[in-house]
Amino acid sequence: MTISRKNRRSALIIAAFAAVGFAVTSTAAPAHAANSIDVTGVGPVNVGVDYSCDATAGVVAIKAMVGDPDAESPSATGTQSSVTCDGTQQTAVIVLAGASGADAPLSAGQTVQVRVALVDHEDTVVSGQAKVVSLG
Repeated sequence: MTISRKNRRSALIIAAFAAVGFAVTSTAAPAHAANSIDVTGVGPVNVGVDYSCDATAGVVAIKAMVGDPDAESPSATGTQSSVTCDGTQQTAVIVLAGASGADAPLSAGQTVQVRVALVDHEDTVVSGQAKVVSLG
């Protein structure tokens, strides 16, 4: 009878540790998933994004590159330096300029590849996304 009680107590302790371990890992996971960016709209002169980032991620800007999917370099780029990193969902619009600083050389109906990224002060990508879309 005492052997059976010791086994039950050990099983109960193991189950308790497993439950605590699961609770810790399941609550920690959202902190790792907080840095994200998603293209929500693309036009000839701007890119709309939804993003979220943690304050500890070090994000200082959102950068966008747009161009022909088969090109070696983008036709237009843009940077949004005003970012809010508090872990909540945010929205931003990045204004695009052509490679030489002129107006973005993009037109409605054109199929383009869009690359957007949350970047830190060293221009390292914290989170990014690439999509091929038809300009609206």
